[in-house]
Amino acid sequence: MTAQAHFASDLHGRADRYLKLLAAIRDERPRAVFLGGDLLPSGGLPAGGEGGFLLGWLAPRLAALREALGPDYPRVLAIFGNDDPRSEERSLAELEGRGLLEHVHARRVELLGRPVLGYACVPPTPFALKDWERYDVSRFVDPGSVSPEEGARSVPVSESETRWGTIASDLEALAGSQDLSRAVLLFHAPPHATALDRAALDGVRVEHAPLDVHIGSIAIRRFIEARQPLVTLHGHVHESARLTGAWRDRLGRTLCLSAAHDGPELALVRFDLDEPEGATRELL
Repeated sequence: MTAQAHFASDLHGRADRYLKLLAAIRDERPRAVFLGGDLLPSGGLPAGGEGGFLLGWLAPRLAALREALGPDYPRVLAIFGNDDPRSEERSLAELEGRGLLEHVHARRVELLGRPVLGYACVPPTPFALKDWERYDVSRFVDPGSVSPEEGARSVPVSESETRWGTIASDLEALAGSQDLSRAVLLFHAPPHATALDRAALDGVRVEHAPLDVHIGSIAIRRFIEARQPLVTLHGHVHESARLTGAWRDRLGRTLCLSAAHDGPELALVRFDLDEPEGATRELL
């Protein structure tokens, strides 16, 4: 039996994108589905009627899909992204309790005999919500961005976390010394200075300082280069594929795939967990 998987990211609560994804799962019956963050309606406001988007809209549709597929219902592995309020983790936990998906941020799970690690946080952005933002490798913040110590949070966290937490230290704690050569890593942020993190910031300056057009994570790039997982999955930078013409890149032996997209369509990445080089991406 093949180990086919679907990957989608940055759905932003768009019903049309979710319905296309659910239809593809129903028709193609992948073994696993990866959801790479920014799952909720933009702006952090719950939608979908009673229970909000996750419980009021998504949960009954996932339950109906499970009923239709029976034993072919896939493992659904999800993380949030920087546009998703952390207060909605309670709803995600409810979906996990119902067996509809698994929340894998800062967790390792086994999938068809291989490790999967999830990590939602991104480097500091210009946006106000900081629930899923961390300093990257140091307390440096790019011009125009707001530090994790400022902005707004939907749940309180300790001062030590906001002041001293970094993506680099989080990843080391998550992975430890384990062998990642067969692992799938589900990130929201892409690695820095690749085809997957190119933003539309050409010529933009903040107080005369030019902005880096690559807005991915240096820590994630260094981690991939050092640990060489089999495949990494990314989103976050919607326009990257349009600007670079590429939705995949390579860091050493690691294949890096992005499902971020700045058009109205669903960008669906399909790949085989055993042979990810054959990955395809279709706009639906």
